[in-house]
Amino acid sequence: MSLGTIAAGSRIKLHFALKFSDEQTVDSTFEREAPTLTIGDGNLLPGFEAYLIGLTTGDHKVFTVPPEAAFGQQNPQNIQEMKRSTFPADMPVAPGLMVSFADAQGAELPGLISEVNGDWVSVDFNHPLAGKTLLFEVQILEVHNAD
Repeated sequence: MSLGTIAAGSRIKLHFALKFSDEQTVDSTFEREAPTLTIGDGNLLPGFEAYLIGLTTGDHKVFTVPPEAAFGQQNPQNIQEMKRSTFPADMPVAPGLMVSFADAQGAELPGLISEVNGDWVSVDFNHPLAGKTLLFEVQILEVHNAD
């Protein structure tokens, strides 16, 4: 039987939902297969894992998670001004459009066009949830602690 209290290294099965403060759902597992993860394995941000420590099988709670414990605050340095000529001529460039660039290592770096002003385009490379206070709903289905 899966009894125990969640601690670092616990393997847990849970349902979770991330919502904005107006209850709009960002992501939820409540309508699909519940994931299993290990506390500390990197599947959840440490700020979210901290809320799980001490919970037990059967707990169903909602936590208010400030930006600092979630995806951080907006960083003004992550908003870049780029010349319109940087983009393909046939590409529609408009606020709200998600664009993808490659960073110095060749990894994909998504950005959101936030403003177009003449020959200049503002691209926001902050995480889309940066600066947001989130509701973190969890239902703990199983807890397995390392022996």
